[in-house]
Amino acid sequence: MAIPLSRIDLNLFRVMDAVYEHGGISGAARHLHLSQPAVSHALARLRRLWGDPLFVRQGNNMVPTELTRRVIGEVQAHLRGLQSLMAQAETFDPATLDMTLRLGMRDVLEAITLPPLVASLSKVAPRARLASVRVPRDALERVLTQGEVDLVIDRERRVGGRIKGEHLADEKLAVLMRKGHPLSKRRWDLAAYFKCQHVMVTLQPDQPDPLQPVWAAKGLGERDVILRCQHYFAAANVVAHSDALLTLPHTYAEELTRALPLVLRELPAPVPTMAIWMYWHADRDGDPVHRWMRDSVADGARQAMQLMHDLR
Repeated sequence: MAIPLSRIDLNLFRVMDAVYEHGGISGAARHLHLSQPAVSHALARLRRLWGDPLFVRQGNNMVPTELTRRVIGEVQAHLRGLQSLMAQAETFDPATLDMTLRLGMRDVLEAITLPPLVASLSKVAPRARLASVRVPRDALERVLTQGEVDLVIDRERRVGGRIKGEHLADEKLAVLMRKGHPLSKRRWDLAAYFKCQHVMVTLQPDQPDPLQPVWAAKGLGERDVILRCQHYFAAANVVAHSDALLTLPHTYAEELTRALPLVLRELPAPVPTMAIWMYWHADRDGDPVHRWMRDSVADGARQAMQLMHDLR
């Protein structure tokens, strides 16, 4: 039986799509910025309209019924069409934005990206707030899909079709050592680099050296890593008071030389640059607020990296 048009609330179909994409009530609620009871109530209304459970619980997930699997493609297509139509007519004033923007990034990118971004937001969106959170690389798709963060900035990653990305910059590596280090002023090579002890920043204590494929290709063994820690500032502080070396992104290395008694040297071997990307979920692509946020973050990151490049 056809559902009378007067009984259709289009917001209910956004809930249906969100529960389908995020696999549950809580994920859909985070994505839609609604409470879980509000999503549950909307789902109950949908079930009455369709005369079907639509989703059934299996463990912690809400699994779509056969009816939902049959119609969800059409529902999503119509929602995208409406979103695109509305986005063409919408105007957005950042000065009215009163919300927290959640960015997933590591400390090295915080130091580069956040200063120009905060300075820009204070002028154009003074009521906006930022929250930077650390996102494990194997959780990137999950946190974006479940709406835990709005954007993730990280190295280039393989991602699924529902995750979109934009290249921000290419970053090379540098080496930090304490002022007065025996290698701070004389010519050096990889042999001298490998004779030193090293500090490495990793999320996991048993994480392999990300540069090991480079060393292996040159017929070298493993670096003598005496310390693995979670943050570059802590690692740099250790290096400032020892003869160990720290290899890290060039832009952040320059920042650290202004805060600690350190000397920056170029890595004594050609190493591929690191591509820095920004990632977001495809569902947010047409949202004017999210589009403005992506543009703001990208501009801030590129300005900071260009400024550091100009100062070299």
